[in-house]
Amino acid sequence: MEADVSAVADPNTGVAVFAPTSATASAFQVFGGTSVAAPLIAGIIGSTGAGIDPQTVYARIAANPSLVFDVRSGTNGPCSGKPAYFCNGVTGFDGPTGLGTPVGPGAF
Repeated sequence: MEADVSAVADPNTGVAVFAPTSATASAFQVFGGTSVAAPLIAGIIGSTGAGIDPQTVYARIAANPSLVFDVRSGTNGPCSGKPAYFCNGVTGFDGPTGLGTPVGPGAF
């Protein structure tokens, strides 16, 4: 599987959420990964007030790469038998981060 865009993948540096820790207590907890990235990207897209066409998004970002932060390093695990871009962040499009992290709703 390959991503189109990415966001907050590392649960150690993700999003702080004030949430219950027991039936009687709450505290800030940090979450990351798909459970944060998917609703975050959906919210960014939703804030544009319009639907998106993936072909238009790819063309828009190709014409203006500053619309995304290109994630150029990191890995999502072992890559045995697969091309390196499938598992490692590289310059440009790669499997783990797709086009990169949107710099805001302008990317969409």
